[in-house]
Amino acid sequence: MKTKIIYIENKSYGHSGPAWIGFVEFSKSGQTVYFNDKALKKLKNPGINANHFDIETGEEYWVSGVKKNGKDRHWCGGSGKIMLDKNSIDEYLKLIDFNIIDERHFEIIEFAKTDKKRFNHIENEEIERRHYSLRASYMDNNQRKLVLDR
Repeated sequence: MKTKIIYIENKSYGHSGPAWIGFVEFSKSGQTVYFNDKALKKLKNPGINANHFDIETGEEYWVSGVKKNGKDRHWCGGSGKIMLDKNSIDEYLKLIDFNIIDERHFEIIEFAKTDKKRFNHIENEEIERRHYSLRASYMDNNQRKLVLDR
């Protein structure tokens, strides 16, 4: 699996949702990003605000490379500290035009390990597809509502 430093923002809260920077792993196909005990699957039809969704919760995320100028938050009102994985600080500093981490803009954390087997199980569960269900657990890549058969 390929690892890379990536910027990730939870778009379920608009432009000021929780955001992270750190090493992530990609699936063999490159369609799933694993980080901090989350699995984010690429949307087949990405929107303006999101290009991935959490396969467990259905929340939408923006996943991209980090910006060299350090301004990863959305230019139109994005705010809040970005959680920076402590294991990626040295590599992150090599990528950006700064020598130190400004703690006014970042919170240093340690990403949790990701149990990929758990997500493999979730993705391979039998699901019931309903186009108009009001009780859906989350939307799949084709924006069909999914109800987990548990």
